[in-house]
Amino acid sequence: MYRGMQKLILLLLTISTVFVACSDEAGKDKQAKKELLPRDRSITAANAYSDLFLDSNAVEAFIREQQLNDTLADGLRNFYNYRNYQYAWFASDGLTEQALGFRNLYDYNKDSSTNRKTLDKQLEALTLEDDLRVAANDAGTRKTELLLTWRFLNYLGDTYNSDKKRIAALQQLVPVKKYSIPDLVKRDKEEDDGATEAYHRMQQRVAELNEQQQKGGWPAIPAPKKSWKKGSREAGIVLLKKRLQAAGLSTGKDTSASYTDELEPAVKQAQTSFGLKADGIITPALVKALNVPLEQRMEQVLVNMERMRWMPAEPQGKLLLVNIPAFTLYAQEGNQPAFAMDIVVGKEGHSTVMFTGQLNQVVFSPYWNLPSSIVRKEVLPHIEKDKGYLAKNDMEVVGEEGGVPKIRQRPGNQNQLGKVKFLFPNSYNIYFHDTPFKELFNKDNRAYSHGCIRLREPAKLAQYLLQDQPQWTPTAIDSAMNSGKEKFVKVSNPVPVLIYYYTAWVDDNNQLQFRDDIYGHDKKMASKLLLQNSAAQPLAMHSDR
Repeated sequence: MYRGMQKLILLLLTISTVFVACSDEAGKDKQAKKELLPRDRSITAANAYSDLFLDSNAVEAFIREQQLNDTLADGLRNFYNYRNYQYAWFASDGLTEQALGFRNLYDYNKDSSTNRKTLDKQLEALTLEDDLRVAANDAGTRKTELLLTWRFLNYLGDTYNSDKKRIAALQQLVPVKKYSIPDLVKRDKEEDDGATEAYHRMQQRVAELNEQQQKGGWPAIPAPKKSWKKGSREAGIVLLKKRLQAAGLSTGKDTSASYTDELEPAVKQAQTSFGLKADGIITPALVKALNVPLEQRMEQVLVNMERMRWMPAEPQGKLLLVNIPAFTLYAQEGNQPAFAMDIVVGKEGHSTVMFTGQLNQVVFSPYWNLPSSIVRKEVLPHIEKDKGYLAKNDMEVVGEEGGVPKIRQRPGNQNQLGKVKFLFPNSYNIYFHDTPFKELFNKDNRAYSHGCIRLREPAKLAQYLLQDQPQWTPTAIDSAMNSGKEKFVKVSNPVPVLIYYYTAWVDDNNQLQFRDDIYGHDKKMASKLLLQNSAAQPLAMHSDR
């Protein structure tokens, strides 16, 4: 009887434990469901940022397949519920800018995804592929999308110290749908959690542009048939003065048709703001830049603000920043500028990509190992026409690969890399280098290379990188650059390199800068971010929302 009672008590305890455990699990599930963001069904194919959509069942299958814990599983559901299950990292034309920005932002070594190496290889291949077309039902694309979101959730967990900030970043960092310009201005004003200083500067300028729009925009200036200089008297100068005053570039009250001494500083400032030579001459190029409609400039600022959300934190110490549309390299010591340098970037069809790296080697008097694509498309046709082409250009054949000769150009005055190159290993085979074609630096638009970045003052960069290595004095650097013998030098403290694409930003002098969209990235981003025919109506019209 005693044993029977003991068994009964054990049975009751077991049932009680199971019941409590099930109740706890049910409670947890209930609580988890309460915490999930609601699915936003207002997002449709017509207004979504991406034109690709996931099946919610595919997300659940991925969670089971990867055996994600409850936190990651709920994070994944939250992310896609908020997006109504549209893709975040892909559109039908390939990786989104957010995917490229995130690729540079996060230290992948922290990624807990078991598929980290596979994902990195997939992303590398995708960023190197031109004219990529993507389908929502492609299993490989879908898995890459979900792995990237897993990585994104890890990033949020590492970066933000509260659930509130993590949820805000989850909602804000990747756009979910298209906006009108005024609604996007309003959104960016409200959503700035964790934003950079560059982003905040742009917020202020968007507000100023919107205020100017409410006042009626700015006047168009008739295109000059020839340049206007000091002393010129033209009817268009009256409108030019009004335009400069509207943009805050001139505080003068003069409305005459004469180009006076007082006007020249404002003209030079305007030239600087568009990356033009600041010589005070009013050229057709300057008038064209000034005549870009205000709503288009607002669009340009908003698109670049989206890019600024993904700018990594600047490290302490030396840093090299390259803004592709500005054709400029900036060297920094911490937050202090060291110097700026003109550069030449990739031409259309050979677009210099956006990425980060660590500059760890300087190569003096380098050989130029010609890429096989250049050998096929450019060198071999020249050889067919002129058998002495290689000798005339100081080139030599050093082997063969895939039926194509491997060709290199010897160090010297003809070498396309000039007298020095700077390596920061990357999958794109892009680096900095000197060039014998110095005349290109006199142009305003400097997109001419095959993808690598040419420097106006390479000796200055070499001195900056090697200044803590006493043997590399300016004299020693000059000697190595002109020795004609290739020499590799390790940089004792590798310097981070950040290559980015801003066509609008506020500079250190608090001046709003604009540049041409040389690769069409702005246009592509705007087509995803902005409703078509989105006129920049005054924001005040939406003050009741």
